[in-house]
Amino acid sequence: MVRPFQQVDVFTTTPYRGNPLAVVLDGRGLTTEEMQRFANWTNLSETTFVLPPGEPGADYRVRIFTPDSELSFAGHPTLGTCHAWLAAGGTPHDPEVIVQECGAGLVPIRRGGEGLAFAAPPLLRSGPVEESLVERVAQMLGISRGEIADARWVDNGPGWVGVLLESAEAVLALTPGLVSCDVGVVGPHPPGSPEAFEVRAFFPHNGCTVEDPVTGSLNASLAQWLIGTGRAEAPYVAAQGTALGRAGRVHVSCDRDGTVWVGGGTVTCIGGEVDL
Repeated sequence: MVRPFQQVDVFTTTPYRGNPLAVVLDGRGLTTEEMQRFANWTNLSETTFVLPPGEPGADYRVRIFTPDSELSFAGHPTLGTCHAWLAAGGTPHDPEVIVQECGAGLVPIRRGGEGLAFAAPPLLRSGPVEESLVERVAQMLGISRGEIADARWVDNGPGWVGVLLESAEAVLALTPGLVSCDVGVVGPHPPGSPEAFEVRAFFPHNGCTVEDPVTGSLNASLAQWLIGTGRAEAPYVAAQGTALGRAGRVHVSCDRDGTVWVGGGTVTCIGGEVDL
């Protein structure tokens, strides 16, 4: 069956400088195995499939797949799928807020001057990381334990360990070895810089360490940690993907009620059809 398809670049307004996402805009009738097979074939960090909503108030439902497994939530697939759904003529119930249904529940997405932004989901695990793990993470990253200013669980689904270094320069200088868990590293740029922080995300895959170009879920959980501890003041912009030749920019804001919003630019790079 021929189905509408888009490949979207997320957290950028310049094509091919962000994090790509494959979006199948009509996933009806596909089995989980068929979705997983296609996601494995695209070999992108995530591929999504749009379905009719099942929950009252949702505008659409999405299933999110890595090449190996299904995710209940991820940030850049949320923004990229919403972009593709709107570009394909999707009309939300509320013109100001699009509501996405996914494995993690209902996720509001709003439009603004910097593009689309999603409300950060609550953390599933937070608090200090046990010292033995911090020491192992330092070894994975190829740095000394003393170079880690702080480490916290910032898990909103993928299981992120958040690591704070003293500077963005230190983050960009990392040459990690083999990591055994998902590690998000953040460091501040000098005052007055266009970006407040530099972010890098590392995770294990098939016996190798993979770096994600731009990671919405990680930036969401890092923002909750950094804002909550007074290390960041919203709104701010984080840079990610610099070490990979990308130019991802993540815009973080915070409502008076404490809701953190994570957003950025989205642009369609490929449009057409796939036979699935």
